[in-house]
Amino acid sequence: MPTSSRLWREEIFGPVLCARSVASEAEAIELANDSPFGLAATVISGDNERARRVGRALRAGSIWFNSEQLVMPEAGWGGFGISGIGRELGPWGLAGYLEVKHLIGPQG
Repeated sequence: MPTSSRLWREEIFGPVLCARSVASEAEAIELANDSPFGLAATVISGDNERARRVGRALRAGSIWFNSEQLVMPEAGWGGFGISGIGRELGPWGLAGYLEVKHLIGPQG
């Protein structure tokens, strides 16, 4: 399947899997990050350190590696790119409902 396909270029919700063989870890990261979207990602590897390293390099708001896709209420939820309109949950979601005020003047 070409990377110009809608399956590669759009944020599709549902039970869809797009898989492709790559020659290197760097190529896999480059292919994964070649998208205007970045809501979530999953990395599966027999090597936890490698999965963690790849996860750090991905441009996505939530990245699971070698685990089920848990969503914790104390963690922020949101993405990067055009998937990144704000954050829900955790202190990042609460910040959207707060107003910041600065009062500046001499002391005393």
